[in-house]
Amino acid sequence: MSPGLDAMNAANGRATSMAHTRLEGSTLVCSGDWTVRHLQAVEDQLDGSRWPQGTIHLDLSGVQRMDTGGAWVLQRLLMSLERDGHVVEMHAVSPKFAGLLQLVAGTRMEAGAVPRPQRPAMLEQLGLKAVDGLSHGIGLVAFIGEIGAAWLRQLQHPGRIRWAQIASNLGEAGHRALGIVGLLSFLLGIVIAYQGGVQLRQYGASLFVADLVGLSMVRELAPLITAIIVAGRTGSAYTAQIGTMQVTEEVDALRSMGIPPMDLLVLPKLFALIVALPLLTVFADIMGVLGGMLMSSVQLEIAFSTYVVRLGVAISVDSFLVGIGKAPVFAAIIATIGCYQGFQVVGSAESVGRRTTMSVVQSILAVIVVDAAFSVAFSRLGI
Repeated sequence: MSPGLDAMNAANGRATSMAHTRLEGSTLVCSGDWTVRHLQAVEDQLDGSRWPQGTIHLDLSGVQRMDTGGAWVLQRLLMSLERDGHVVEMHAVSPKFAGLLQLVAGTRMEAGAVPRPQRPAMLEQLGLKAVDGLSHGIGLVAFIGEIGAAWLRQLQHPGRIRWAQIASNLGEAGHRALGIVGLLSFLLGIVIAYQGGVQLRQYGASLFVADLVGLSMVRELAPLITAIIVAGRTGSAYTAQIGTMQVTEEVDALRSMGIPPMDLLVLPKLFALIVALPLLTVFADIMGVLGGMLMSSVQLEIAFSTYVVRLGVAISVDSFLVGIGKAPVFAAIIATIGCYQGFQVVGSAESVGRRTTMSVVQSILAVIVVDAAFSVAFSRLGI
């Protein structure tokens, strides 16, 4: 056989294997190979077809081969014709294609057949939130228990204390936070002195602005504002650091090497913050008093020496210790919640951001609630 005749026969073979459709009245005649390789021409032909009204007959007697792609194209055609109101009947379906067509037809899904997720009722939402809050509370209590157990182990074996990590965290949470703590405390002292001085001057009691600024800063505002700043600055950093290590599986690597994550990641942060926050509170006391002194001198013309003497009369050691005594409790709350939320990170970086936000919100809320509890307790005790 000549090469030209071979090429012609090969071309004829390819032509006969191509999938074709032709519309004869109300009958769509299908032929060729309905496989993924030859479906583009069929889809172009079907898209340009004009279907008569009434019943449409599909003649599959000429189909030589069919795969899942061809069955899907045929199934999509059936669904399109049925949506337009046609009745479709298939004829001459080969037994070897019937099972495939039946399988594809069994997985068909209409647009309206997809169930829409139902929004839980109000009581159900309340119950879900209650269960979630209870689970969170139980997990936090268990985490506090793990911290206590790890701390007892370190007391039994002092050589396991990570002094280098404590020093590093102390620097991060301590002197690097002096700028923002000092600035906000100074401005807060100015605001209190300005607002209070306007009212006190009307009654000829301008000198008592020192009492107002000193007591409010030392007892309440300095420890509270310092704790809030540290919660947003340091507590969030704790969550982000541990959360990132969770995502990158560094925490699991520590466990596999026999290094307890509690000893390396939690206790150094906790001890460092318990030391740093009281010192930051003292610094905030000083800056707040200086801000009030400056505003009193400018607005009320009170001399610095007079202001300092009045501070010595107004502020007692008990009042100073009340504010300082709150700081370690606030530090323990911030460090515990920050580290706990870090260990709750799962999945991806999106979880890190979400848990960091939760850490800051929960820490600030817990600090304010505990501060209110302290105020009530001190009032009952007459302190």
